[in-house]
Amino acid sequence: MDRIRKALDLARLERSRPIAVTFRAVGPEDETPKPTAAEAVPSDPSRIHYTRTKVFSPPPDLLEANRILEPAGASPGATAFRMLRTQVLQRMDEHQWRSIAVLSPGSEDGKTTTALNLAVSLASDHQHTVLLVEFDLKRPTIANKLGIVPEMGADDLLRGVARLEDCLYHPEGFERLVVLPARAALADSSEVLAGPRCRQLVTELRSRYPDRLLVFDLPPVLGADDALAFLPLVECALVVVAEGSTRRDDLVRCMELIRKTPVVGTVLNRATDVASAYGG
Repeated sequence: MDRIRKALDLARLERSRPIAVTFRAVGPEDETPKPTAAEAVPSDPSRIHYTRTKVFSPPPDLLEANRILEPAGASPGATAFRMLRTQVLQRMDEHQWRSIAVLSPGSEDGKTTTALNLAVSLASDHQHTVLLVEFDLKRPTIANKLGIVPEMGADDLLRGVARLEDCLYHPEGFERLVVLPARAALADSSEVLAGPRCRQLVTELRSRYPDRLLVFDLPPVLGADDALAFLPLVECALVVVAEGSTRRDDLVRCMELIRKTPVVGTVLNRATDVASAYGG
């Protein structure tokens, strides 16, 4: 625990005012082409009618098993994510950023669960809609965690065999949230993420709706070059580390590799120090 905290302290020294949130272990709008005046998207993002985005009902027991939290819940985890959401929004609003990558040094740090819960919590803010994009094309898991069986996904979209509107899903009960999951892994994922089709897709996602926040779930930084290939296309990053899993040297190396990307904060996951539920 001490070595992780020391590494977080080192990361904070190397960044400008990053967030450090410690968690205890705990068990958009429609994607149609730009509307005409007769079918304009409501200016209030809290009122959304999905016509082409696929709507599904995630099983509650599956959400609980995968530690997907209710945004309005009273659990310590839900409270911590609301705190994280507010701090992330403040940092992003300060710079007028609308896209954030969630990443980690290694593969067992809780990155995807953090990305999911952050997206859920961001979407509960009525000023924004949120699109969660799964670009962990080495080991996609978001569809399984939410109970989606996608016919098409982000991998198909990046290979040019699917349309955007065929790949989007809205989970009932999570207003203002849309998910773009990946259906299968890609052997050449880093090349795809660095390629022109990916750049075009990100540009399209950023330009469609002014109130949308984009949350990208990326592969571990030290496991492959996918995250490094994609990071130039995103405005900022959130780094997830885990007590008992992340090595200090790995975190330091991760921060060195992503040094050109603004880091809005670090999340210490699975912390056992209850007295430090929130870090400054």
